[in-house]
Amino acid sequence: MQWGLLVYGALILLLIIVILAVSHATGERNRARASREPYEAGMPPTGSARLRLRASYYLMAMLFVVFDLEAAFIYAWAVSVRRVGWAGYFEMLVFVAVLAVGLVYLWRSGALDWGPWARRRRGSPEPEDGRAAGVKASP
Repeated sequence: MQWGLLVYGALILLLIIVILAVSHATGERNRARASREPYEAGMPPTGSARLRLRASYYLMAMLFVVFDLEAAFIYAWAVSVRRVGWAGYFEMLVFVAVLAVGLVYLWRSGALDWGPWARRRRGSPEPEDGRAAGVKASP
């Protein structure tokens, strides 16, 4: 049993080395300046790819991941609801309740307030010219 596992691991390692060696030997050797440029659908890049995004963008991404994962678990439960019976039903209720408590906490703490009206409600200063905070005026 142990020898079989060692042979299997050695074969995988050998396969990896062979694939890397063949790719290195047959790959292109293009040293042109254009090959180092980023490719944007055939168009030359117009600016830096390093954008500063607001924290609300990342918060929205995390919320999407959490609720997308929740939907996957609920779907898996719905597929097997007859087999898991009432015990599975109560476990799903606990799961949804924990997520709901987290959502209520985020809501009450103001983590879901992003617009200018939310800044006014929290008492944050609004720029004099009516722009959103952090937005530069165009010349």
